[in-house]
Amino acid sequence: IKKLKSIIFHFLCSKNLRKEDRKVVYTITFNPALDYVMRMNTSLDIGETNRSQSEELYYGGKGINVSVVLNELGISNVSLGFIAGFTGDAINEGVSKMGITTDFIKLPKGISRINVKLKADKETEINAQGPDIDKESIDKLFSKINAIKDGDCIVLAGSIPKTLPDDIYEKILKALDGKTVIKIVDATKDLLMKVLPYKPFLVKPNRAELGELFNVRIQNDEDIIKYGRILQDRGAINVLISLGKDGAMLIPENGEPIKMGAPSGKPVNTVGSGDSMVAGFLAGYLKTHDYYEALALGSAAGSATAILPGLANKETIDIQRSKIEKGDFIK
Repeated sequence: IKKLKSIIFHFLCSKNLRKEDRKVVYTITFNPALDYVMRMNTSLDIGETNRSQSEELYYGGKGINVSVVLNELGISNVSLGFIAGFTGDAINEGVSKMGITTDFIKLPKGISRINVKLKADKETEINAQGPDIDKESIDKLFSKINAIKDGDCIVLAGSIPKTLPDDIYEKILKALDGKTVIKIVDATKDLLMKVLPYKPFLVKPNRAELGELFNVRIQNDEDIIKYGRILQDRGAINVLISLGKDGAMLIPENGEPIKMGAPSGKPVNTVGSGDSMVAGFLAGYLKTHDYYEALALGSAAGSATAILPGLANKETIDIQRSKIEKGDFIK
């Protein structure tokens, strides 16, 4: 019965993908959150009653961000991870209403996080810790990981909650070892370095994170290429480095590095831009299998999120993509 359910599940998840691909894209968010954004037109007075001018609610977590932007770009995907309590139910319902297939594991105790983002003259954030993740729930996640098939894709993004083993990324990629799965890792420091032997298809540090990996200060393009190549030597197939207003650079598995400027636009929110770039790159690659097109769509998606109050939408991504074609970059 379990095997039959798995077959049906994969069919339902993949039926909307292009027939020639039939890939299922999975994202993992270990510690999802409700991000409660409160905007104030005055400064925050500590110790006093403060009133907001407006409020917004977003479904947070790097994996969820990737799922949302993939969905905007027409790539069906499955959002995995852990949820708990009434807030977890709200996350599951909200993400599902966006058209994303959810397959979260409901934890027996606790509640999923509510992160408070105060937007006043200075921005203040209070990020909650999140629920404890028990061993049985971790085992359930690995049952889902083990069901991933050749040709599928998985995106691992973000930090690890304290209640998960610090080698969880390694264990996931080890479980997929031997399968032809497109593995994308957007992580920092040891989380990233320790998965390189499992040959991830793409890693995406930003410029500062690339320097942190080698305890150096990245000064120029030559440094980016030098240290990006080292990541490749250690196992990464493609290395994508986001450079903020300077755009992005892709060091592909074959050929010369490709640098692309950031499409013009006034940044209002950089949260989620890196996740959007990952989603755009993956969507571009799945659609064209061309690295230039993947980088262009990734850059467009990342910049679209940067100029919007929330995550990128298809319309804005298309506008930013057209700017790349015209050479309309941030000067």
